[in-house]
Amino acid sequence: MWSNLATLVRYRGLVQSLVVRDLKARYRGSVLGFFWSFVNPLLLLSIYSFVFAKILQNNLLETTPYPVFMFSGLLPWTWFSASLLEATGSLISGGNLIKKVLFPAEVLPIVSVLSNLVHFLLGLSILAGFMIYFQHFPDWSQLLWLPVVAVIQLVFTVALALLLSALTVHFRDIRDLLANLLTFWFFATPIIYPWFQPNVQQFKWLFDLNPFTHLAVSYQEILFFNGPIGHWRWLLGLDVASLALFLFADWLFDRLRDSFAEAV
Repeated sequence: MWSNLATLVRYRGLVQSLVVRDLKARYRGSVLGFFWSFVNPLLLLSIYSFVFAKILQNNLLETTPYPVFMFSGLLPWTWFSASLLEATGSLISGGNLIKKVLFPAEVLPIVSVLSNLVHFLLGLSILAGFMIYFQHFPDWSQLLWLPVVAVIQLVFTVALALLLSALTVHFRDIRDLLANLLTFWFFATPIIYPWFQPNVQQFKWLFDLNPFTHLAVSYQEILFFNGPIGHWRWLLGLDVASLALFLFADWLFDRLRDSFAEAV
């Protein structure tokens, strides 16, 4: 495992180049270019805000302004879900690269995660704009937790990306299953509704089993609600679990590495 991590550090220039290439290729030939990084989250924000704040009359005072509350959880979820969907097929689409003897295959799913991290960071500027518009600002003393939560999410997402990308080489159905699972996972996470609602609390034990619940709630506590972050114990547990998952994913990826070139 440590040799694989050392390999990633040694190839950090390659990772950076591939991330830049991925970002450029994604918007090559489009008129709006990188502006799509802002358009896509804005469209999601508009749709969910209209449906849940207007049609379904979500009038809870604790989640006002609703767009700021919802976007605080939607941004990290978009980073998470897009990373997994792209990383799942990264080894298959990058078959020509992984057939090269010296190319570290684990770079490809990691590049997918880092590329979407860039979009997440750009999306934070949109969230800041809405905070200014609605005059709803976070507790500035709690913003120090933001990079901590982002790093925990990064480790968790990279671990799943390595695991799924390695398995998808041999089981192609995983890509289709994942798309449906992420839809279910999204609505099973308190992103578009607050976790403290009575009808949510009666299923608290189920929500506690959902790892992204603790990430989404932490982002909301940092970016939307005032007061100290109360989810730090769950974050600590998720951090330990993410590290364990990363070690397992790295081990499995290394075991399957020799079969990638032939399978793709």
